[in-house]
Amino acid sequence: MAHIVILGAGIGGLPMAYEMRDNARPEDKITVVSNTARFHFVPSNPWVAVDWRRREDIELDLAAPLARRKIDFIPVGARRVHPEHNRLELDDGRMIDYDFLVVATGPKLAFEEVEGLGPNGYTESVCHVDHAEQAKKAWDLFVREPGPVVVGAVQGASCFGPAYEYAMIIDTDLRRRKMRDRVPMTFVTAEPYIGHLGLGGVGDSKGLLESAFRDRHIKWICNAKVTKVEAGKMHVTEHDEDGKPKKEHELAFKYSMMLPAFKGVDAVFGIEGLTNPRGFILIDEYQRNPKYPNIYAVGVCVAIPPVEATPVPTGAPKTGYMIETMVTATARNIRAVLDGQQPKERATWNAVCLADFGDTGVAFVAMPQIPPRNVNWFAQGKWVHLAKVAFEKYFLRKMKKGTSEPVYEKLVMKALGIMKLKG
Repeated sequence: MAHIVILGAGIGGLPMAYEMRDNARPEDKITVVSNTARFHFVPSNPWVAVDWRRREDIELDLAAPLARRKIDFIPVGARRVHPEHNRLELDDGRMIDYDFLVVATGPKLAFEEVEGLGPNGYTESVCHVDHAEQAKKAWDLFVREPGPVVVGAVQGASCFGPAYEYAMIIDTDLRRRKMRDRVPMTFVTAEPYIGHLGLGGVGDSKGLLESAFRDRHIKWICNAKVTKVEAGKMHVTEHDEDGKPKKEHELAFKYSMMLPAFKGVDAVFGIEGLTNPRGFILIDEYQRNPKYPNIYAVGVCVAIPPVEATPVPTGAPKTGYMIETMVTATARNIRAVLDGQQPKERATWNAVCLADFGDTGVAFVAMPQIPPRNVNWFAQGKWVHLAKVAFEKYFLRKMKKGTSEPVYEKLVMKALGIMKLKG
Protein backbone atom coordinates (compact mmCIF):
# COMPACT_ATOMS: atom_id res chain seq x y z
CA MET A 1 0.00 0.00 0.00
CA ALA A 2 1.19 3.51 -0.82
CA HIS A 3 0.05 6.72 0.83
CA ILE A 4 -0.50 9.53 -1.67
CA VAL A 5 -1.03 12.94 -0.08
CA ILE A 6 -2.45 15.82 -2.09
CA LEU A 7 -1.75 19.24 -0.61
CA GLY A 8 -4.48 21.63 -1.71
CA ALA A 9 -8.10 21.19 -2.79
CA GLY A 10 -8.70 23.86 -5.40
CA ILE A 11 -9.04 23.68 -9.18
CA GLY A 12 -5.88 21.58 -9.29
CA GLY A 13 -6.08 19.63 -6.04
CA LEU A 14 -9.67 18.41 -6.13
CA PRO A 15 -9.53 16.97 -9.68
CA MET A 16 -6.13 15.55 -8.72
CA ALA A 17 -7.72 13.61 -5.89
CA TYR A 18 -10.43 12.19 -8.15
CA GLU A 19 -8.03 11.23 -10.95
CA MET A 20 -5.59 9.71 -8.47
CA ARG A 21 -8.38 7.60 -7.02
CA ASP A 22 -9.18 6.32 -10.51
CA ASN A 23 -5.54 5.57 -11.27
CA ALA A 24 -4.35 4.24 -7.89
CA ARG A 25 -4.52 0.62 -6.83
CA PRO A 26 -7.44 -0.40 -4.60
CA GLU A 27 -5.18 -0.76 -1.56
CA ASP A 28 -3.54 2.66 -1.93
CA LYS A 29 -4.53 5.38 0.51
CA ILE A 30 -5.22 8.91 -0.75
CA THR A 31 -5.42 11.89 1.60
CA VAL A 32 -6.31 15.46 0.72
CA VAL A 33 -4.98 18.18 3.02
CA SER A 34 -6.49 21.65 2.71
CA ASN A 35 -6.55 24.84 4.77
CA THR A 36 -10.29 25.09 4.08
CA ALA A 37 -13.20 22.67 4.28
CA ARG A 38 -14.86 24.15 1.18
CA PHE A 39 -14.03 24.33 -2.51
CA HIS A 40 -14.85 27.48 -4.44
CA PHE A 41 -14.76 28.07 -8.18
CA VAL A 42 -12.17 30.85 -8.47
CA PRO A 43 -13.15 32.00 -12.01
CA SER A 44 -16.53 33.13 -10.62
CA ASN A 45 -15.03 35.50 -8.04
CA PRO A 46 -15.43 38.61 -10.26
CA TRP A 47 -19.17 37.93 -10.32
CA VAL A 48 -19.27 37.63 -6.53
CA ALA A 49 -17.52 40.99 -6.25
CA VAL A 50 -20.47 42.77 -7.93
CA ASP A 51 -23.18 40.60 -6.35
CA TRP A 52 -23.98 38.68 -9.54
CA ARG A 53 -23.23 35.52 -7.55
CA ARG A 54 -23.41 34.67 -3.90
CA ARG A 55 -20.71 32.72 -2.14
CA GLU A 56 -22.97 29.70 -1.75
CA ASP A 57 -23.52 29.64 -5.53
CA ILE A 58 -19.87 28.84 -6.25
CA GLU A 59 -18.87 26.76 -3.22
CA LEU A 60 -19.29 23.17 -2.13
CA ASP A 61 -18.33 21.21 0.98
CA LEU A 62 -15.36 18.94 0.35
CA ALA A 63 -15.97 16.21 2.92
CA ALA A 64 -18.95 14.46 1.31
CA PRO A 65 -17.71 14.06 -2.30
CA LEU A 66 -14.24 13.02 -1.11
CA ALA A 67 -15.72 10.45 1.27
CA ARG A 68 -17.84 8.98 -1.53
CA ARG A 69 -14.64 8.43 -3.51
CA LYS A 70 -12.93 6.83 -0.48
CA ILE A 71 -10.48 9.70 -0.16
CA ASP A 72 -9.42 10.82 3.32
CA PHE A 73 -9.73 14.52 4.06
CA ILE A 74 -7.91 16.70 6.59
CA PRO A 75 -9.20 20.31 6.65
CA VAL A 76 -6.08 21.70 8.31
CA GLY A 77 -3.45 23.90 6.74
CA ALA A 78 0.12 22.74 6.16
CA ARG A 79 2.90 24.37 8.16
CA ARG A 80 5.89 22.80 6.41
CA VAL A 81 6.88 20.08 3.99
CA HIS A 82 9.83 17.99 5.19
CA PRO A 83 10.88 16.26 1.96
CA GLU A 84 13.99 14.63 3.41
CA HIS A 85 11.73 12.72 5.82
CA ASN A 86 8.70 12.27 3.51
CA ARG A 87 6.53 14.10 6.01
CA LEU A 88 4.03 16.91 5.96
CA GLU A 89 3.72 19.02 9.11
CA LEU A 90 0.27 20.47 9.72
CA ASP A 91 -0.70 23.69 11.48
CA ASP A 92 -2.09 21.70 14.42
CA GLY A 93 1.25 19.95 14.95
CA ARG A 94 0.36 16.62 13.35
CA MET A 95 2.88 14.91 11.09
CA ILE A 96 1.60 13.07 8.01
CA ASP A 97 3.92 10.50 6.42
CA TYR A 98 3.62 10.06 2.66
CA ASP A 99 5.03 7.90 -0.10
CA PHE A 100 4.03 10.45 -2.74
CA LEU A 101 3.18 14.10 -2.25
CA VAL A 102 1.35 16.17 -4.87
CA VAL A 103 1.60 19.91 -4.22
CA ALA A 104 -1.50 21.67 -5.55
CA THR A 105 -1.69 24.64 -3.21
CA GLY A 106 -2.06 27.45 -5.69
CA PRO A 107 -0.08 30.60 -4.87
CA LYS A 108 0.51 32.88 -1.95
CA LEU A 109 -0.76 36.34 -2.85
CA ALA A 110 2.16 38.77 -2.54
CA PHE A 111 0.23 41.90 -1.58
CA GLU A 112 3.03 42.92 0.77
CA GLU A 113 5.36 43.57 -2.18
CA VAL A 114 3.54 46.85 -2.90
CA GLU A 115 2.86 49.20 -0.01
CA GLY A 116 -0.87 49.68 0.54
CA LEU A 117 -1.95 46.92 -1.87
CA GLY A 118 -4.68 44.41 -1.17
CA PRO A 119 -7.70 43.84 1.06
CA ASN A 120 -5.70 44.84 4.14
CA GLY A 121 -4.64 48.00 2.33
CA TYR A 122 -6.57 50.22 -0.05
CA THR A 123 -7.35 47.98 -3.04
CA GLU A 124 -9.71 45.05 -3.49
CA SER A 125 -8.97 41.57 -4.86
CA VAL A 126 -10.87 38.79 -6.64
CA CYS A 127 -8.21 36.13 -6.08
CA HIS A 128 -10.20 34.42 -3.30
CA VAL A 129 -13.91 34.27 -2.49
CA ASP A 130 -13.20 35.93 0.88
CA HIS A 131 -11.65 38.85 -0.98
CA ALA A 132 -14.50 38.92 -3.49
CA GLU A 133 -17.04 39.20 -0.69
CA GLN A 134 -15.10 42.11 0.79
CA ALA A 135 -14.90 43.71 -2.65
CA LYS A 136 -18.67 43.35 -3.00
CA LYS A 137 -19.24 45.23 0.26
CA ALA A 138 -16.92 48.00 -0.94
CA TRP A 139 -18.74 48.03 -4.29
CA ASP A 140 -22.10 48.47 -2.56
CA LEU A 141 -20.73 51.55 -0.81
CA PHE A 142 -19.09 52.84 -3.98
CA VAL A 143 -22.24 52.84 -6.12
CA ARG A 144 -23.92 55.07 -3.55
CA GLU A 145 -21.18 57.68 -4.03
CA PRO A 146 -19.34 56.85 -7.27
CA GLY A 147 -16.06 58.29 -8.47
CA PRO A 148 -12.88 57.23 -10.32
CA VAL A 149 -12.04 53.51 -10.62
CA VAL A 150 -8.63 51.88 -11.14
CA VAL A 151 -8.39 48.20 -12.08
CA GLY A 152 -5.43 46.11 -13.22
CA ALA A 153 -2.45 43.96 -12.29
CA VAL A 154 0.82 44.98 -10.66
CA GLN A 155 4.40 44.15 -11.60
CA GLY A 156 5.22 40.46 -11.39
CA ALA A 157 1.60 39.41 -11.88
CA SER A 158 1.06 36.33 -14.01
CA CYS A 159 -2.74 36.12 -14.10
CA PHE A 160 -4.16 39.01 -16.11
CA GLY A 161 -7.48 37.62 -17.34
CA PRO A 162 -9.45 38.35 -14.15
CA ALA A 163 -8.31 42.00 -14.25
CA TYR A 164 -9.73 42.44 -17.75
CA GLU A 165 -12.87 40.57 -16.72
CA TYR A 166 -13.45 42.68 -13.65
CA ALA A 167 -12.91 45.97 -15.49
CA MET A 168 -15.50 44.96 -18.08
CA ILE A 169 -17.92 43.48 -15.54
CA ILE A 170 -18.02 46.62 -13.41
CA ASP A 171 -18.43 48.68 -16.59
CA THR A 172 -21.46 46.51 -17.44
CA ASP A 173 -22.83 46.76 -13.91
CA LEU A 174 -22.50 50.55 -13.91
CA ARG A 175 -24.22 50.83 -17.30
CA ARG A 176 -27.11 48.75 -15.99
CA ARG A 177 -27.36 51.14 -13.06
CA LYS A 178 -27.37 54.11 -15.49
CA MET A 179 -24.36 55.63 -13.74
CA ARG A 180 -21.41 54.73 -15.97
CA ASP A 181 -21.13 58.41 -17.00
CA ARG A 182 -20.16 59.28 -13.43
CA VAL A 183 -17.21 56.85 -13.20
CA PRO A 184 -13.87 57.53 -14.99
CA MET A 185 -11.99 54.23 -15.36
CA THR A 186 -8.28 53.48 -15.80
CA PHE A 187 -6.67 50.08 -16.39
CA VAL A 188 -3.13 49.80 -14.98
CA THR A 189 -1.02 46.80 -15.99
CA ALA A 190 2.55 45.55 -16.00
CA GLU A 191 1.95 44.12 -19.50
CA PRO A 192 3.91 45.82 -22.31
CA TYR A 193 0.64 46.28 -24.22
CA ILE A 194 -3.05 45.64 -23.76
CA GLY A 195 -3.82 42.02 -24.57
CA HIS A 196 -0.34 40.66 -23.84
CA LEU A 197 -1.88 38.48 -21.07
CA GLY A 198 1.50 37.14 -19.98
CA LEU A 199 1.48 35.11 -23.21
CA GLY A 200 3.02 37.49 -25.72
CA GLY A 201 -0.49 38.09 -27.04
CA VAL A 202 -2.84 35.57 -28.63
CA GLY A 203 -4.13 36.19 -32.13
CA ASP A 204 -5.36 39.78 -32.33
CA SER A 205 -5.82 40.09 -28.57
CA LYS A 206 -4.10 43.50 -28.62
CA GLY A 207 -6.39 45.01 -31.21
CA LEU A 208 -9.58 43.44 -29.90
CA LEU A 209 -9.01 44.36 -26.27
CA GLU A 210 -7.85 47.89 -27.06
CA SER A 211 -11.02 48.31 -29.14
CA ALA A 212 -13.13 46.97 -26.28
CA PHE A 213 -11.53 49.47 -23.89
CA ARG A 214 -12.15 52.33 -26.31
CA ASP A 215 -15.77 51.31 -26.76
CA ARG A 216 -16.20 51.29 -22.99
CA HIS A 217 -14.22 54.50 -22.38
CA ILE A 218 -11.57 52.78 -20.28
CA LYS A 219 -8.13 54.45 -20.36
CA TRP A 220 -5.00 52.38 -19.84
CA ILE A 221 -1.38 52.57 -18.69
CA CYS A 222 0.96 49.73 -19.72
CA ASN A 223 4.53 48.91 -18.62
CA ALA A 224 3.35 50.13 -15.23
CA LYS A 225 4.86 49.60 -11.80
CA VAL A 226 2.65 50.41 -8.86
CA THR A 227 5.06 51.90 -6.35
CA LYS A 228 2.63 52.70 -3.53
CA VAL A 229 -1.08 52.86 -2.80
CA GLU A 230 -2.56 55.35 -0.36
CA ALA A 231 -6.16 55.95 0.61
CA GLY A 232 -7.76 57.11 -2.62
CA LYS A 233 -4.47 57.49 -4.52
CA MET A 234 -2.28 55.12 -6.52
CA HIS A 235 1.33 55.98 -7.42
CA VAL A 236 2.32 54.44 -10.76
CA THR A 237 5.59 54.63 -12.70
CA GLU A 238 5.17 54.09 -16.43
CA HIS A 239 8.27 52.63 -18.15
CA ASP A 240 9.51 52.74 -21.71
CA GLU A 241 10.35 49.73 -23.91
CA ASP A 242 13.82 49.52 -22.33
CA GLY A 243 12.38 49.35 -18.83
CA LYS A 244 13.43 52.89 -17.91
CA PRO A 245 11.02 55.18 -16.02
CA LYS A 246 9.06 57.27 -18.50
CA LYS A 247 6.30 59.05 -16.58
CA GLU A 248 4.97 59.29 -13.06
CA HIS A 249 1.22 59.04 -12.48
CA GLU A 250 -0.85 59.80 -9.40
CA LEU A 251 -4.24 58.20 -9.96
CA ALA A 252 -7.11 59.20 -7.74
CA PHE A 253 -9.68 56.50 -7.09
CA LYS A 254 -12.74 55.75 -4.99
CA TYR A 255 -12.63 52.05 -5.84
CA SER A 256 -9.77 49.86 -7.02
CA MET A 257 -9.13 46.19 -7.69
CA MET A 258 -5.53 45.23 -8.44
CA LEU A 259 -4.21 41.70 -8.93
CA PRO A 260 -0.95 41.01 -7.03
CA ALA A 261 2.12 39.03 -7.97
CA PHE A 262 2.17 35.39 -6.86
CA LYS A 263 4.76 33.39 -4.98
CA GLY A 264 4.95 29.99 -3.31
CA VAL A 265 3.17 29.22 -0.06
CA ASP A 266 5.07 29.25 3.24
CA ALA A 267 4.92 25.45 3.60
CA VAL A 268 7.38 25.02 0.73
CA PHE A 269 9.05 28.42 0.39
CA GLY A 270 12.83 28.34 0.56
CA ILE A 271 13.30 24.54 0.52
CA GLU A 272 16.49 24.06 -1.48
CA GLY A 273 16.01 21.93 -4.54
CA LEU A 274 12.23 21.90 -4.19
CA THR A 275 11.43 25.50 -5.11
CA ASN A 276 12.78 28.39 -7.14
CA PRO A 277 13.54 31.75 -5.47
CA ARG A 278 9.85 32.76 -5.70
CA GLY A 279 8.79 29.57 -3.94
CA PHE A 280 7.29 27.78 -6.95
CA ILE A 281 7.83 24.03 -7.23
CA LEU A 282 10.54 22.94 -9.65
CA ILE A 283 9.39 20.08 -11.88
CA ASP A 284 10.69 17.95 -14.73
CA GLU A 285 8.71 17.04 -17.86
CA TYR A 286 6.74 14.46 -15.85
CA GLN A 287 5.61 16.91 -13.11
CA ARG A 288 8.19 15.50 -10.65
CA ASN A 289 10.62 17.52 -8.58
CA PRO A 290 14.16 16.66 -9.76
CA LYS A 291 15.64 16.47 -6.25
CA TYR A 292 12.69 14.75 -4.57
CA PRO A 293 11.15 12.54 -7.29
CA ASN A 294 8.29 11.38 -5.05
CA ILE A 295 7.03 14.98 -4.93
CA TYR A 296 4.91 16.15 -7.85
CA ALA A 297 3.23 19.50 -8.46
CA VAL A 298 0.24 20.73 -10.45
CA GLY A 299 -1.37 24.10 -11.03
CA VAL A 300 -0.35 27.64 -10.19
CA CYS A 301 2.29 26.48 -7.69
CA VAL A 302 4.42 25.07 -10.53
CA ALA A 303 7.52 26.98 -11.64
CA ILE A 304 7.42 27.89 -15.33
CA PRO A 305 9.44 30.67 -16.96
CA PRO A 306 7.89 33.80 -18.46
CA VAL A 307 6.95 33.50 -22.11
CA GLU A 308 9.25 36.42 -22.92
CA ALA A 309 11.20 39.20 -21.24
CA THR A 310 9.12 42.35 -20.73
CA PRO A 311 10.18 45.87 -19.67
CA VAL A 312 8.25 45.46 -16.42
CA PRO A 313 8.27 41.90 -14.98
CA THR A 314 5.32 39.70 -15.91
CA GLY A 315 4.74 35.99 -15.38
CA ALA A 316 3.06 33.31 -17.46
CA PRO A 317 -0.46 32.20 -16.51
CA LYS A 318 -1.47 28.63 -15.78
CA THR A 319 -4.94 28.19 -17.27
CA GLY A 320 -7.53 25.56 -16.40
CA TYR A 321 -6.83 23.32 -19.38
CA MET A 322 -3.11 23.33 -18.68
CA ILE A 323 -3.76 22.44 -15.03
CA GLU A 324 -6.12 19.64 -16.03
CA THR A 325 -3.47 18.05 -18.24
CA MET A 326 -0.92 18.38 -15.42
CA VAL A 327 -3.33 16.48 -13.17
CA THR A 328 -3.86 13.67 -15.69
CA ALA A 329 -0.14 13.30 -16.35
CA THR A 330 0.67 13.25 -12.63
CA ALA A 331 -1.94 10.63 -11.76
CA ARG A 332 -0.78 8.33 -14.55
CA ASN A 333 2.90 8.82 -13.73
CA ILE A 334 2.41 7.99 -10.06
CA ARG A 335 0.59 4.82 -11.09
CA ALA A 336 3.47 3.94 -13.41
CA VAL A 337 5.94 4.27 -10.53
CA LEU A 338 3.68 2.14 -8.31
CA ASP A 339 3.82 -0.54 -11.02
CA GLY A 340 7.62 -0.38 -11.16
CA GLN A 341 7.69 1.53 -14.44
CA GLN A 342 9.14 4.86 -15.49
CA PRO A 343 6.85 7.90 -15.86
CA LYS A 344 6.09 8.81 -19.47
CA GLU A 345 3.04 11.09 -19.41
CA ARG A 346 3.54 14.79 -20.11
CA ALA A 347 1.17 17.69 -19.59
CA THR A 348 -0.08 19.64 -22.59
CA TRP A 349 1.28 23.17 -22.31
CA ASN A 350 -1.62 24.83 -24.04
CA ALA A 351 -3.56 27.88 -22.87
CA VAL A 352 -7.33 28.05 -23.21
CA CYS A 353 -9.50 30.71 -21.59
CA LEU A 354 -13.03 32.07 -21.44
CA ALA A 355 -13.14 35.64 -20.14
CA ASP A 356 -16.53 37.13 -19.27
CA PHE A 357 -17.12 40.82 -19.93
CA GLY A 358 -20.54 41.01 -18.29
CA ASP A 359 -22.71 41.01 -21.40
CA THR A 360 -20.16 39.65 -23.87
CA GLY A 361 -16.69 38.13 -23.57
CA VAL A 362 -13.52 36.90 -25.24
CA ALA A 363 -12.07 33.42 -25.71
CA PHE A 364 -8.62 32.35 -26.76
CA VAL A 365 -6.73 29.17 -27.60
CA ALA A 366 -2.90 29.20 -27.64
CA MET A 367 -1.43 25.83 -28.61
CA PRO A 368 1.28 25.69 -27.37
CA GLN A 369 1.38 28.49 -24.83
CA ILE A 370 4.83 29.69 -25.90
CA PRO A 371 5.08 31.02 -29.48
CA PRO A 372 5.42 30.01 -32.28
CA ARG A 373 2.09 28.21 -32.10
CA ASN A 374 0.13 25.65 -34.04
CA VAL A 375 -3.11 27.35 -32.98
CA ASN A 376 -3.27 31.06 -32.21
CA TRP A 377 -6.93 32.05 -31.93
CA PHE A 378 -8.75 34.90 -30.19
CA ALA A 379 -12.44 35.72 -30.56
CA GLN A 380 -15.20 37.71 -28.91
CA GLY A 381 -18.96 37.61 -28.65
CA LYS A 382 -21.96 37.19 -26.39
CA TRP A 383 -21.59 33.43 -26.75
CA VAL A 384 -18.48 33.60 -24.50
CA HIS A 385 -20.50 35.07 -21.62
CA LEU A 386 -23.12 32.33 -22.02
CA ALA A 387 -20.44 29.65 -22.33
CA LYS A 388 -18.71 30.71 -19.11
CA VAL A 389 -22.00 30.68 -17.18
CA ALA A 390 -22.69 27.16 -18.47
CA PHE A 391 -19.15 26.01 -17.76
CA GLU A 392 -19.30 27.22 -14.16
CA LYS A 393 -22.38 25.08 -13.50
CA TYR A 394 -20.89 22.11 -15.34
CA PHE A 395 -17.59 22.23 -13.45
CA LEU A 396 -19.22 22.55 -10.02
CA ARG A 397 -21.60 19.69 -10.79
CA LYS A 398 -18.70 17.43 -11.76
CA MET A 399 -16.71 18.33 -8.64
CA LYS A 400 -19.73 17.67 -6.42
CA LYS A 401 -20.28 14.27 -8.04
CA GLY A 402 -16.61 13.40 -7.61
CA THR A 403 -15.95 12.61 -11.24
CA SER A 404 -12.53 12.85 -12.87
CA GLU A 405 -13.96 13.52 -16.31
CA PRO A 406 -11.72 16.08 -18.08
CA VAL A 407 -14.01 19.11 -18.22
CA TYR A 408 -11.59 21.57 -19.84
CA GLU A 409 -10.83 19.13 -22.65
CA LYS A 410 -14.47 19.35 -23.70
CA LEU A 411 -14.20 23.13 -23.66
CA VAL A 412 -11.18 22.95 -25.95
CA MET A 413 -12.92 20.66 -28.40
CA LYS A 414 -15.91 23.00 -28.57
CA ALA A 415 -13.66 26.02 -29.06
CA LEU A 416 -11.80 24.27 -31.88
CA GLY A 417 -15.16 23.38 -33.42
CA ILE A 418 -16.19 27.04 -33.35
CA MET A 419 -12.87 27.98 -34.98
CA LYS A 420 -13.50 25.48 -37.75
CA LEU A 421 -17.02 26.80 -38.36
CA LYS A 422 -15.73 30.37 -38.53
CA GLY A 423 -12.84 29.40 -40.77
